[in-house]
Amino acid sequence: MLALALGLLALRWLPALAPGAGLLAMLVLALMLLPFRTYPLAFFLVGLSWACISAQWALDDRLQPALDGQTRWVEGRVIGLPQKTGTGVRFELADSRSRNARLPKRIRVSWHAGPAVNSGERWRLALTLKRPAGLLNFHGFDYEAWLLAQRIGATATVKDGERLAPARNAWRDAVRQRLMAVDAQGREAGLAALVLGDGSGLAPEDWQVLQGTGTVHLLVISGQHIGLLAGLLYGLIALLARYGCWPRTWPWLPWACGLAFTGALGYGLLAGFGVPVQRACVMVGLVLLWRLRFRHLGVWWPLLLALNGVLVLEPLASLQPGFWLSFAAVAVLVLAFSGRLGPWSVWQAWTRPQWLIAIGLFPILLALGLPISLSAPVANLFAVPWISLVVLPLALLGTLLLWVPLAGDGLLWLAGGALDGLFKGLTLLAVRLPAWIPAEVPLGYWLVSLAGAVILLLPKGLPFRLLGWPMLLLAVFPPRESIPHGQVDVVQLDVGQGQALILRTRHHTLLYDAGPRAGPVDLGARVVLPALKKLGVGQLDMMLLSHADADHAGGAAAVARGLSVKRVVGGETEGLPRFLDTQPCASGERWEWDGVSFELWQWAGAIDGNPRSCVLQVEANGERLLLTGDIDRAAEQAFLASPLAVPTDWLQAPHHGSRSSSSWPFLQRLAPTSVLISRGRSNAYGHPHPQVMARYRALGSRVYDSAEQGAVSLRLGAFQAPTVARSQRRFWREPLP
Repeated sequence: MLALALGLLALRWLPALAPGAGLLAMLVLALMLLPFRTYPLAFFLVGLSWACISAQWALDDRLQPALDGQTRWVEGRVIGLPQKTGTGVRFELADSRSRNARLPKRIRVSWHAGPAVNSGERWRLALTLKRPAGLLNFHGFDYEAWLLAQRIGATATVKDGERLAPARNAWRDAVRQRLMAVDAQGREAGLAALVLGDGSGLAPEDWQVLQGTGTVHLLVISGQHIGLLAGLLYGLIALLARYGCWPRTWPWLPWACGLAFTGALGYGLLAGFGVPVQRACVMVGLVLLWRLRFRHLGVWWPLLLALNGVLVLEPLASLQPGFWLSFAAVAVLVLAFSGRLGPWSVWQAWTRPQWLIAIGLFPILLALGLPISLSAPVANLFAVPWISLVVLPLALLGTLLLWVPLAGDGLLWLAGGALDGLFKGLTLLAVRLPAWIPAEVPLGYWLVSLAGAVILLLPKGLPFRLLGWPMLLLAVFPPRESIPHGQVDVVQLDVGQGQALILRTRHHTLLYDAGPRAGPVDLGARVVLPALKKLGVGQLDMMLLSHADADHAGGAAAVARGLSVKRVVGGETEGLPRFLDTQPCASGERWEWDGVSFELWQWAGAIDGNPRSCVLQVEANGERLLLTGDIDRAAEQAFLASPLAVPTDWLQAPHHGSRSSSSWPFLQRLAPTSVLISRGRSNAYGHPHPQVMARYRALGSRVYDSAEQGAVSLRLGAFQAPTVARSQRRFWREPLP
């Protein structure tokens, strides 16, 4: 069983899938090993083969490259619960058909300013199709892996559409609409998340509070909710049997296990029976089976069986952080509660699990690159019983009685009030103890931290148990990479159609542009700030905003709220938040950090907008980098008269490679060896323009494009080749062009 699990989990780290012949050879080898009783190796190969086969099916179901970017009329059925966004609606389309084209089974569709879309409806839509892709940074969220784990083969935007058939069997959507229509004291969206697993209605501020306090699992249906309902039903029948209120002719234990599992399945059906819910139902079913028939097998065997059951049903589940967190949490609780010589008191049973889970999940969260909530043990200490014993029973019972006048509405009103009170308390806690984003931890330090966590979870009588604390906390203070004197680390982040570059010398950090913001989507908060913290940056010596356009300065406010910034300099001070206290770009200003020289330039004749971009030249050991913002041809012509117009090793392509920039005289003078382009994939502006790319090729410049290669990292002053994020091979990523 353990070997099978390891084979299934190995998929997560494969750089590429084995070809068909290789898979066949592994299966044949596994069958040949069985007669020799080498079961571990045989089952490892079986698990790995099945995982590769399942993953290959998902990859084969992706949109064909020839259809990428094309607009086609597509017919399909809306599945799941459509999600309302700030500007439209997002939903998934299944059973898609298009003339003379094979489409993926599932397509994720966004409709800007679209009409109401309900689950179960059939639509005919003009879709602009795109292959699965997303922002790719060294330590960021991998959207491409998430899409594959959901078996979504394409994304699309709607140009036009018409409804072909009304919804059929869309009872979940009807329940959601009914929930959103009741008066739940402003917490209707929270109840919909709790009952149906639909968190799309939660405000960004609510998500921040939940993430900051480590209580996301309480509002998004997880194993805890399924297990809680099953436990309540089981406990109710056990209580009735104990006090003689259960029929003596009915054996209480089989009935308790059967009704508990039925309740878990019913709740799972209400929640849409997605992969996390399937995982929870499998685990609950195995626990109940163990309780009924196989208690002599111990507690670890059912957990291992549940792990294998989930992975056999969906091998791609290992690509999702929730998979690792849920099984790790259960394993921590099993380790904490089993093998103890005496029972815990009620106070110990209430408080200890939260602290033990915090210790046990600490190295897991580090490995997954997720924020770590410092207030989670305290928050969950009160939030878990409040949700479990008050909010959830009221919400489920109110939902069941929605069709009874006053009864359902009244119960949901009480549930909403209880949930609102919890959110107010969590908000105060999140403000006082915000989530911590740790810096990247070397593998050796992480392994020591993991060993420390395991030691601390063992019983108190273990000798040298207290050594677990310094071992665990070793990951809190990892060694920071020492940048040599006279060199600077440069990272161009992948922020889509925008720009953000991090420059770090030995003791100083500068941020050039802060990424875009469009409505509720702030990549300064989602990408730039986490990237800075992952690099161990605790303070910015300077945030230099080339100009005030939203794609360059939109994320500045989020960065300034999350980090201390000593100085803010901008090519334009108008249009930026006043609390940034922005200083104007002083052309000719020059300074030196740790042996690296920096100098600013701005066109004095610029009036506003792109031509006013503040240009920064960085020189380290004779290797030069020029960051140009969005200057146009006129500004480039003026730049040629400045002392900075000298041969340059690295050039940030002006205005994302726009046709209005990168003029031939400008490029001839600079003669860049390499060019950095930051832009969005398939952007509406056509960046970079083919004529500009032809000029770069004519000069022999190497082009590093964030849309194709993801984030780029280089060591200026070392004259070394850069590292691109897409070079970190994973089987779900398309190879470098």
